[in-house]
Amino acid sequence: MTEPIKTTTQLPHDVHPEHHLTSSAMLQDVVIGLSDGLTVPFALAAGLSGAVSSSSLVITAGLAEIVAGSIAMGLGGYLAGRTEVEHYASELGREHREVQEVPDKERVEVDELLADMGLSAETRRQAVAELTADPEQWVKFMMKYELGLEEPDPRQAPKSAVTISLAYAVGGLIPLSAYFMTDTPQQGLAWSAAITLVCLFVFGYFKSRMTGQPPVAGAVKMAVVGALAAAAAFGIARAVGG
Repeated sequence: MTEPIKTTTQLPHDVHPEHHLTSSAMLQDVVIGLSDGLTVPFALAAGLSGAVSSSSLVITAGLAEIVAGSIAMGLGGYLAGRTEVEHYASELGREHREVQEVPDKERVEVDELLADMGLSAETRRQAVAELTADPEQWVKFMMKYELGLEEPDPRQAPKSAVTISLAYAVGGLIPLSAYFMTDTPQQGLAWSAAITLVCLFVFGYFKSRMTGQPPVAGAVKMAVVGALAAAAAFGIARAVGG
């Protein structure tokens, strides 16, 4: 008796590996909070260094700005998250009404969307019939492919508020820390500029690398923006203060 031949299918070893960035809301919130936290308090401290002679005044004003800024940034993140949820809910309700009240028009829109994807007329007819058979799936399809909306997480708004606030506070304390260890605002500014520009360069490098941009160019851009903001604030304070 001849035994059956056993065959195994092996995947090729040279399958092309794909590397994609899985963007998360937390990563975006950290980037927003940290980038603003590094630049805004740095510019404020630099401006004050050109107008006052006491490091304690710079520290007091800097801490006040960090507290106010972190609260404002966190509130902004919360409101943005809530607005996204409310906007999605509003559009979802509108799509449900349109599917119920003008189904023929909505079927035409589905057919047009599928045509833009390159499907043939015969395939589109079958796809439209299957998609529109279930109102829930029909509405989800329209939300995603007609409006380009993904359902947001309703719990994300408070998470964003906390993340952005903490990231802003951490970023703001970095340039301000130099003033705790120096005797004059000018000495504090020199150390603050060195520390902050290094942090901006490193932060810009990794931010650009994670988002698929040229890392060195992103690092230089981030550092230049921070330096220009601080220089402008310092120059204005010097000019106004005489």
